[in-house]
Amino acid sequence: TEERLVGSIFKGRVRNLQDDLKAAFVDIGFEKNAFLHYWDIVPNQFDSGVEIVEREGRRPQKPKITQKDIPRLYPPGSEIIVQVTKGPIGTKGPRVTTNLVLPGRFLVLLPNSDQSGISRKIENPEERQRLKKIVRELNIPENMGVIVRTAGEGKKSRYFVRDLHILLKTWEQIQAKMKSDRAPACLYQEPDLVERTVRDFLTEEVDRVLIDSKDDHERTQKLVGQISKRSAGKIALYKDSIPIFERFNIERQIEQTGQRKVPLPSGGEIIIDETEALIAIDVNTGSHKNRGGDEKNVIYAVNLEAAAEIARQIRLRNLGGLIIMDFIDMKERRHRNAVYEKMVELMASDKAKNHILPISQLGLMEMTRQRHSESVHSAVYDDCPYCKGRGKVKSTETMSVEIQRKLVEILKKRGRDESDFQLRIVVNPTVLDRLRKEDEKILIEMEKKFFGKLTFRADPVFHAEQFKILNAVTNEELASMGG
Repeated sequence: TEERLVGSIFKGRVRNLQDDLKAAFVDIGFEKNAFLHYWDIVPNQFDSGVEIVEREGRRPQKPKITQKDIPRLYPPGSEIIVQVTKGPIGTKGPRVTTNLVLPGRFLVLLPNSDQSGISRKIENPEERQRLKKIVRELNIPENMGVIVRTAGEGKKSRYFVRDLHILLKTWEQIQAKMKSDRAPACLYQEPDLVERTVRDFLTEEVDRVLIDSKDDHERTQKLVGQISKRSAGKIALYKDSIPIFERFNIERQIEQTGQRKVPLPSGGEIIIDETEALIAIDVNTGSHKNRGGDEKNVIYAVNLEAAAEIARQIRLRNLGGLIIMDFIDMKERRHRNAVYEKMVELMASDKAKNHILPISQLGLMEMTRQRHSESVHSAVYDDCPYCKGRGKVKSTETMSVEIQRKLVEILKKRGRDESDFQLRIVVNPTVLDRLRKEDEKILIEMEKKFFGKLTFRADPVFHAEQFKILNAVTNEELASMGG
């Protein structure tokens, strides 16, 4: 039910420009302003994943704007049309671009670019030539371009014509809203989960799609019917009494995505830790079964197994940003290269862009993976309210020391004539246990030294790091911590 922000197009208003950051902050109607880098305003070239298709009779594009022109073209207060490329993650606002793209089933429409291209994931040279011919024959409006998606491989030209027609119609609707709506406004919402699944994942390899909602089943059949009548027969309504997730063991797999340790078939394991800056993945041999074999080959076998599981977990958990993998040290260079090549091969089918570096001298493999949205872990789990996500709380010894320091500070401050000076200290039961057993002597000596009387009381509602020091006579709070 959550609205998907990535891919949505907004009419925003430039709030301020920061020349040192080379970025603009744009109000698109959210609590945090969107971050727009100058290089995302300048019309950009295709990345390495797309091959440019030259189209005849195209006029040269208007002179390109450079980063120097941006403060003049988009001063604070001016309106700007942007598309979200990265949702808000943690404390950061959304990331946006002015290079708009509208993805269809087989084509991606580029309304602000007159370049066209073909995905390099389509490898067959004859097929590439056929698709280039189709692109050149498409009736693409002036100053617009298209990219042929991988799903277009082997498809007849009528599929592309139909797809382009749907995309141009969508673009017309966006343009109409551009004129009528006041900034900040959402001009185009990325389709919901059902439509996105049909658009991006329903390929020829899929034999059957099971849906347990009658309404979504009917809607999916209609959507698929627009693309291919034959494929509509693949969409089936799930009517079994056992819930669909339980029937196909999905619940257990979702549960596994939250576990820190993931076992490998041969007894090894990988350990995944998400941090603010990066994701660290450690590979351990654990109780590997092939102990009798040659140690070098055992380690190599575990690392290959780990590579396959890491690639799967990265996609399952939707991990993004910088990922560091600590494989078990391999002495032989050929083994290190083989693990690297295996990782590249396994990540090639990933829809998110990624870049992998060979294993470094320190034995680490580094990679980056495009991060559109929060990881599954961030979406499913909240920080523990008790430890605030640290996974640790102060030990009873630390708390005892902190309470003693505070008591000494209070007792030193009061005048000698306050003979009936009594303090009441309220703490968590585990901390009281420590004060009674290990630290009793210290507290008695403190009473003698400062002529005070200390009484302690446990309160189970108190957090382990919380305490209160009160004047036992006046009930005035003298010090407190936590809570």
